[in-house]
Amino acid sequence: QVQLAESGGGLVQAGGSLRLSCAVSGSIFRINAMGWYRQFPGKQRELVATIISGSIANYADSVKGRFTITRDNGKNTVYLQMNRLKPEDTAVYYCNGKIVRDWNSGAYDYWGPGTQVTVSS
Repeated sequence: QVQLAESGGGLVQAGGSLRLSCAVSGSIFRINAMGWYRQFPGKQRELVATIISGSIANYADSVKGRFTITRDNGKNTVYLQMNRLKPEDTAVYYCNGKIVRDWNSGAYDYWGPGTQVTVSS
């Protein structure tokens, strides 16, 4: 059983910072990529940032220069440092892992339960 557990969400004023963490647990062979997505009420889930092999990162245009994704391969953990937060960043943030469970299987998407981030104006 593979589980992703997010932490670090909460309420912050505009201009403030939050750091999200997501730890992967369970029996895994390899994590190909990890990332963060967010979902606004009534909207589809959208990409925030992804990271491959600990250093190759990709960001949504709306968060470039404000958010930083990092990954600790030894701890199977991904972080999202969010600075200069805006009210429009308010959403539920989900952790995603593209995980290979066995040496002879492909990678599958796994998701955390989500964590609420609320930015007040």
